[in-house]
Amino acid sequence: MLIVLDNAESILDPQGTDAQEIYDAVEELCGLSNISLCITSRLSTIPPGCEWVDVPTLSMEAACDTFYRIYRHDERSALTSNILEQLEFHPLSITLLATVAHHSKWDTARLASEWGDRRTDMLQTDHKKSLATTIELSLSSRMFQALGPAARDLLGVIAFFPQGVDEKNIDWLFSAIRGRKNIFDKFCVLSLTYRSDGFITMLAPLREHLRPKDPEGSLLLLSARDRYFDRLSVDVEPDIPGFGDSRWIISEDVNVEHLLDVFTTIDVGSFRPWTTCAHFMDHLRWHKPQLTVLGPKIEALPDDHPSKPRCLLQLSRLFDRVGNDAERKRVLTHTAKLCREQGDDWLLAQILMNLSAANRMLGFCQEGIQQAEEALKICDRLDDVTRRVWCLSKLAWLLHEDKQLDAAEDAASRAIDLLEKGDQFLANDLHGVLGEVYHSKGEREKAIHHFEAALVVSSSFNQHNAMFWNHYSLAKLFSDEGSFDDANAHIERAKSYAVNDEFCLGRVMGLQAKCWHKRGRLEEAKAEALCALDVHERLGAARDAGLTRQLLREIETAMSDSESPEWCYFRRVLTFYFQFKEWNE
Repeated sequence: MLIVLDNAESILDPQGTDAQEIYDAVEELCGLSNISLCITSRLSTIPPGCEWVDVPTLSMEAACDTFYRIYRHDERSALTSNILEQLEFHPLSITLLATVAHHSKWDTARLASEWGDRRTDMLQTDHKKSLATTIELSLSSRMFQALGPAARDLLGVIAFFPQGVDEKNIDWLFSAIRGRKNIFDKFCVLSLTYRSDGFITMLAPLREHLRPKDPEGSLLLLSARDRYFDRLSVDVEPDIPGFGDSRWIISEDVNVEHLLDVFTTIDVGSFRPWTTCAHFMDHLRWHKPQLTVLGPKIEALPDDHPSKPRCLLQLSRLFDRVGNDAERKRVLTHTAKLCREQGDDWLLAQILMNLSAANRMLGFCQEGIQQAEEALKICDRLDDVTRRVWCLSKLAWLLHEDKQLDAAEDAASRAIDLLEKGDQFLANDLHGVLGEVYHSKGEREKAIHHFEAALVVSSSFNQHNAMFWNHYSLAKLFSDEGSFDDANAHIERAKSYAVNDEFCLGRVMGLQAKCWHKRGRLEEAKAEALCALDVHERLGAARDAGLTRQLLREIETAMSDSESPEWCYFRRVLTFYFQFKEWNE
């Protein structure tokens, strides 16, 4: 005999009426050899003697099969697959969606439109069966009610964040709530949430239903917002203590981006969300360089918004880190205009330094030199020694790019004389430019000395981006002189520091392709160059993409030359010879 207890979470609630008697009865049934008992329940607590099996969400293929067996009105389409993916292949949600679409006789376009407007609110059939009813049934259980009045609000905070809540942050975010860890454990027991890669999260349909409709009306969410804002307000620089601690952004960037996207939309005129937005982009720049949905919102701010210049500066730095120099220059040019109108010389000097660097990468060295020199004059007037050193460093890089090698050496040497003790990041930059200058002059030993000095400095503060570029520079030097084993050793080290940085990874793959090309290993060279080109095109790094396309053309030309008619004939003769020799033996 097979007995099925379907949706048994209510009768199996340990805190429910007659719970002990029900558990005893189930245990007795389990002990009978001629009975198999199957229980379906949202509760992960089960009677003794039962084997617990976690039922996962559907695969894409199974989800489509389920949907179209009910829907039946249209052919399969990418629009529908996209909706099923947003539902995270949750079986009940897919069944409800298909039933509503079938009864309403919607085509695929209408279904997509309704989903865009109503989301999970549309998951309700004519028979009054709905996702909302199912979720609320779980929330009315005795086990959930026993968690106290804060439980529903906690679910709202989990639902608000796309990634859920990091388990390490429970005490930090919800310090005022007693028994908070027990409450989160019970959420998992009730199958309202689940654990994934250190986060407590929930399926998308539940998230849609439970997230606060008015974020400002949830005191618990506002408290979590303020804690994140405070955490982001710290300065992020390799020379500042605690730099390594700010790497937390790597795992929580999606949550923070969503938090800022919501609260900068609620009140565009507020100062604090936009200041935090600038800090967030600074965290991304150092630890997880990528573009953000906040970029267009920043550019759409009124020009007289007090936070706009600083946010634009940080946005330009993100464009720099992903290698999109054209966008970086465009943003900085507008920011410089705002600073001149507002008379903010201190910020203008920063903008001009960054703008000069963007022009260097775009090949507009003379324009960049003028901007670096203007920034230097402002810093002299403000008597700002640190920024004076920065200006000289930017100027040295530009002069090197413009082939004014003696002038570049002089600017970098002046900067080193002004450099204050302990400013490791600037020291790293100056050793780097001097290494490039001596490399261009053909003074190999001096170049290696400065690159290695930069490596020592960057190792002392363990800044991955600086470590990458120092190994990259040494690899380029050894590759240029034909020392391929040394070049490959530094390429491998550079790759290890580019794990979280797509632009750097693309750049070093391009260098690896050059090395393989020079060594005649054309297949490996082409494969590496294609990977590099894919990265550069995806990030909009036009300069690097252009150089990589040129390299690919050279590799393909070399490959076609090696496949000349004469070579093909000779290869066939060799093949025949060895086959004949093998047959003869």
